[in-house]
Amino acid sequence: AGPSLTDSGGFQVFSLAERTKLTEAGVTFRSHLDGRLFELTPERAVAIQQALGADVAMCLDHCPALPASKEAIADAVARTIRWAARCKEAHARADQALFGIVQGGSHADLRAECAEKLIALDFPGYAIGGVSVGESREEVRRALEVSTHCLPAEKPRYLMGVGRPQDILDAVLTGIDLFDCVLPTRNGRNATCLTARGPVKLRNAAHKTDPRPIEEGCDCPACRRFSRAYVRHLFLAGEMLGPILASLHNLAYLHRLMRQIREAIAAGRYVLFRSEALEALGPE
Repeated sequence: AGPSLTDSGGFQVFSLAERTKLTEAGVTFRSHLDGRLFELTPERAVAIQQALGADVAMCLDHCPALPASKEAIADAVARTIRWAARCKEAHARADQALFGIVQGGSHADLRAECAEKLIALDFPGYAIGGVSVGESREEVRRALEVSTHCLPAEKPRYLMGVGRPQDILDAVLTGIDLFDCVLPTRNGRNATCLTARGPVKLRNAAHKTDPRPIEEGCDCPACRRFSRAYVRHLFLAGEMLGPILASLHNLAYLHRLMRQIREAIAAGRYVLFRSEALEALGPE
């Protein structure tokens, strides 16, 4: 198995806005299952991740729901910095890297301030948060450029919640190293498969008798053993194997894309590779 990464749970907690109470101590929220009350503090978030034993853990941050005023985002940035210092103080595993998270919405000055103060805390790596929670693509691009410009090039830079192939290709150009996203499994559950030539939507009637694999040359379990027509049949029949195969394919595709990106960077031809890959993916 490769390296593992855990998140602090901050984004998930703040996504339950109507069930959440925010204080300087942390976040209190009610379970959506049985209404029980839970408190997540920076120290608790670190303790849980240390117990899980991931290679990379994340600080608890404040990711404000959008739309939000600049004043509200500035308040979230200040709290994110204070919580990061508490996380750093609580973290005790030398074999685990704790990353700070840059917030600031689409405001360049707030992003720069957050990055500067997190760098002063000397984390082994930095994440860029709050760039896939409702902003326009132009706002995402601006936030990304500002954040990566401020962060040290010698330390890993992790873009949270971004997984579309086009966005990955663009972000790598700005200096991003790591990504996470629900996209491969969410798309897989909905019969959409990622390929180098754009998405394949298996529910479309065009695939009813298609004998080809989801993607020629792919060595995932779905492509090695089954046709598009058969995987489509699994979805239409409500068989769980359909979403499983589509998700496995999407994960294999993204692993392959990231390997190709690393090879292109090592060969000094990433700009050309990105251009060719975007052209093959087709219009968005």
